[in-house]
Amino acid sequence: MNRSSDYSLGKRQKEQQLARKQQEKAARRQRKREQGTNEPELVTQEQIVGRLPSIDEAMRAIETNATSPRAVASIPCRMFVGGISSSTSEEELRAVFGEFGVVVDAVILKDRGTGQSRGFGFVTMENRKDAGRAIEQLNGTDLNGRRLVVNVATDRPR
Repeated sequence: MNRSSDYSLGKRQKEQQLARKQQEKAARRQRKREQGTNEPELVTQEQIVGRLPSIDEAMRAIETNATSPRAVASIPCRMFVGGISSSTSEEELRAVFGEFGVVVDAVILKDRGTGQSRGFGFVTMENRKDAGRAIEQLNGTDLNGRRLVVNVATDRPR
């Protein structure tokens, strides 16, 4: 085969592809012209931003918010409780700490093998302020013949 004929054949194919693309592009332009311009949809301000309160309504809302007491988000607190007797149950621990506020969780850790109490646990109270009062009042007190050690739980490094 002649190299010049291969070259001209490839060149003709490329020219045909280019011409076909130009025709497709012209056809797309023509279709868009036939569709015409799209009219923008008319909307009202209320449809965009919703109903805005009047000045009187806004002022009343500001006054109401200023006079109403603010709700303080309660911050939970987890406490370590040591010196727990083997006869103390989680319900009893929950009841003792419940005198100072809402108890979210009370857990006494048990030995895996025997199922006996390991002598310590954790109590989570709903509010940090209640937990502070519980620590002050219960640290060093006796519960079922054992002296309790109560303080804020810290994460143990591993």
